[in-house]
Amino acid sequence: MNENIASFPELPAPELRPCLRLDVQVGAPIEIGPAASSFGYGHRRVIPITNGRVLCEHPNGAWQGRVLPGGADFQILVGDRAARLEARYVIETDAGDRIYVENLALRSGSAETIAKLARGEPVDPSLVYFRCVPRFETSAPSLAWMMERLFVGTGARRPERVELRVFELG
Repeated sequence: MNENIASFPELPAPELRPCLRLDVQVGAPIEIGPAASSFGYGHRRVIPITNGRVLCEHPNGAWQGRVLPGGADFQILVGDRAARLEARYVIETDAGDRIYVENLALRSGSAETIAKLARGEPVDPSLVYFRCVPRFETSAPSLAWMMERLFVGTGARRPERVELRVFELG
């Protein structure tokens, strides 16, 4: 194998296709305290997910739905500038189909900005790097495409909710 990597065919960069808009309502944090995780040592907290609304704007089918109560965002605050997030919750479409969501995210910013977020204070979203990688599971045939694609997203933390915009990697 003496083939030079420069002779490999050029591959196109993935496109970002708009897919979902979510407005997820959250409850008061449940503070756990110091903890070690796969992300390192930090402060563990759990944020209950209480409800929310979802809008799908995908070519495979547009739909609306709601976030069911009972999910949570499991967070570890790493240092004073970053938080690793693992959210798990269920979406129910207006047609009654259910989608399990597992969303891994990283949120970072200045120490002052992250401290404000941790206290539940409003923060300008442009001051925070908030990116996520959601995965979806469903038994609904009309939504099976969601398990056959990769997605990335961006978010904003508000005092009582999280806004997410999710894109399919095309």
